[in-house]
Amino acid sequence: MVDAGVMVSLSNQLNTVMGPLLTLGDSAPVKLLYMQTDLILKNVSKHIQLSEREKEYFLSLLQWKTLNRNEPLLRPGEICRTENFIVGGSLRMYAVDDKGIEHTVMLGIEDWWISDLYSLLTKQPSSYFIAALVPSQLLQLNREDLEQLYKKVPGFERFFRIMFQNAFVAQQERIHQNLSLPAAERYAAFLKKYPLLEQRIPQKYIASYLGMTPVFLSMLRKKMASGHLLK
Repeated sequence: MVDAGVMVSLSNQLNTVMGPLLTLGDSAPVKLLYMQTDLILKNVSKHIQLSEREKEYFLSLLQWKTLNRNEPLLRPGEICRTENFIVGGSLRMYAVDDKGIEHTVMLGIEDWWISDLYSLLTKQPSSYFIAALVPSQLLQLNREDLEQLYKKVPGFERFFRIMFQNAFVAQQERIHQNLSLPAAERYAAFLKKYPLLEQRIPQKYIASYLGMTPVFLSMLRKKMASGHLLK
């Protein structure tokens, strides 16, 4: 069981953004709060095991963040200062070119992490937007606290190393597919790797992520549904 003091801290953050009904005296909100912290702890446990004290310390560093639909978490020119775990909702990271066309480079739903790693690690201004597609809730870990976490709970160096490696591999794989695979194969690979995103992310953003227009993706989906692939 996580220390009550940690839960009070997170509860107070929830009170600030969601109102006074979210208190440790209300059983339903408390259950929701534990579910939210349980989600991130289960995510961490995929790669490392923590003692109860390490769990409590980790949770004590987290900050609660809510976003409205289309509200930006990060804008071009800003430095990304947090790793962001999605508790609920969905987000995307994208750039806008000089013609005003948006290019989606990352998508995320609950139980995923999202940030501009280049900006976070180099402390350089970002070139990207990160914005909520629907009302979303995040647990954030800022860079300074991340460094302290590495020192006090060394296992998190392994956790975030694996995360960063996986993100790099996924980015390289996406670039390779967009450059070398036909559209139908890119879409099929996307569905295989991210089966949950098809129902959660608007088609126009999936099309942007795959490097095609929404109209073309719509045609492609119809062809695939009928058993005929576009060449």
